[in-house]
Amino acid sequence: MSSMTTTAASSLISRLARGAAAGIGPGSARCRGPADDGRVKVTTAVLAGGGAAAAAGAGAYLGLISGAMPLDVGVGRRMRRLGPLTVDVEAPRELVFGVIAAPYAERAPRALRDKVEVLERGSDMVLAAHRTPIRGRLVAITVETVRFTRPERVDFRLVRGPVPLVVERFVLSESDAGTLLEYEGELGTDLWRLGQAWGDLVTDRWERVVDASFQTIKAEAERRSR
Repeated sequence: MSSMTTTAASSLISRLARGAAAGIGPGSARCRGPADDGRVKVTTAVLAGGGAAAAAGAGAYLGLISGAMPLDVGVGRRMRRLGPLTVDVEAPRELVFGVIAAPYAERAPRALRDKVEVLERGSDMVLAAHRTPIRGRLVAITVETVRFTRPERVDFRLVRGPVPLVVERFVLSESDAGTLLEYEGELGTDLWRLGQAWGDLVTDRWERVVDASFQTIKAEAERRSR
């Protein structure tokens, strides 16, 4: 959304600059007269408005992608599938489940506490904030409920994030290699095609983050099983 606003403002500035170079419009050598001051004022106001719109669009984009300003209006809801993703882990299922649950434990390692903060805790479920680096100092924060069904399943439901709805599950099955870890879910966006386009961007990033998490889980579980 911010890129569309910024493009519009840039296009306007470009057209004005070309007009000035050709001697047409405010700022050109040929454009002189009593109405010149008024034209300059109008142009300045338009540019200021375009800049403000671009800044507002950029702020909205950052708010959405970081989860600070979730968009949930309840109209034009469209759903899409997440996954499936699978990975074979050469480790027992109980051990793999323990690796997945480790960031949510009461005594989680310090390195994991930088990525996951448990806000509320129940007997088999937690409410947790997940921090994911995006670019530079920009960090996305999603708040999710995480429900544990030992040792075969972990369910996630989004409470606050870049889209109105995400439900996901990690399913662990015993296999010849040790454990088959599977991921699937659903993601929902509002506002029809506009939301769908935003959902395309979020889905791509979301699945890449899950895939990276699977590789980390696999490496740690196999390291512990040696």
